[in-house]
Amino acid sequence: MRRDVIVFDIETVPDADATRRLLGLSDLRDAEARDALSDYFLEKTEGRNDFPRQPFHQVAAISYAQLVFEPGEEGPELVIRRLGSGGDTKSSERDLLEGFFGLIEKRAPRLVSFNGRGFDIPVLKYRAMVHGLSCPRWFSEGDRWNSYDSRYSSEYHVDLLEVLSDHGASARCSMHEVASAFGIPGKLDTAGDDVRGMFEAGQIEAIRNYCETDVCTTLLLFLRWQLFSGALSQGAYARSVLGLRHYLESESEARPHLGEFLTAWGEE
Repeated sequence: MRRDVIVFDIETVPDADATRRLLGLSDLRDAEARDALSDYFLEKTEGRNDFPRQPFHQVAAISYAQLVFEPGEEGPELVIRRLGSGGDTKSSERDLLEGFFGLIEKRAPRLVSFNGRGFDIPVLKYRAMVHGLSCPRWFSEGDRWNSYDSRYSSEYHVDLLEVLSDHGASARCSMHEVASAFGIPGKLDTAGDDVRGMFEAGQIEAIRNYCETDVCTTLLLFLRWQLFSGALSQGAYARSVLGLRHYLESESEARPHLGEFLTAWGEE
């Protein structure tokens, strides 16, 4: 039986509490702590990179698209069921993580990401352990060759950055770069560097909206990969893309950010 497909993305901010503990500076305000964390990693990398390591990323949003395989005229088609974000604007990080790993425990879906193995999944695992959460099915599902932690298998997790670069044998391009080459919308008016400022301004809904448009991009890249790999026929691919277009059209009035993505997408 084919499992649900979950295309997902996360947005994060530096964890001020963890930074205060790391540096032993309990009096730092949140913004000061985040600045100090950047300085810490700049020093640690001798000025090369101020990006925090995975345990120090607090999850601000988890967005996803749920798709299912359905029989079609030319073989299986991927049909979108829902695109949204976990929890709501008042959800805690723990709530978001419980939702994500609860989905793994209940349904063991096939995950799709862009750089999920290098960033999103390690962050989610670290942060789940920060909150004392548990997800036994993550480790028990599958076998020694095919599982959530099997780097070279895409049965449980398709990391598009990995498969498109042949696991690093060729250059690892950014999602925006690949999307631009494929004629697919990438980053619109927001980028990852904007998320911290949005978070500190309390713009959680805007972060969630941005994360959802990244999911749209990831989903379109995944469909193109499914076509190239033969998992979808030409006809099934066209109908899957059309289904996504119709879904975005139906949601665009209530959710303008999806309408903006649709406008940027134009006619394929």
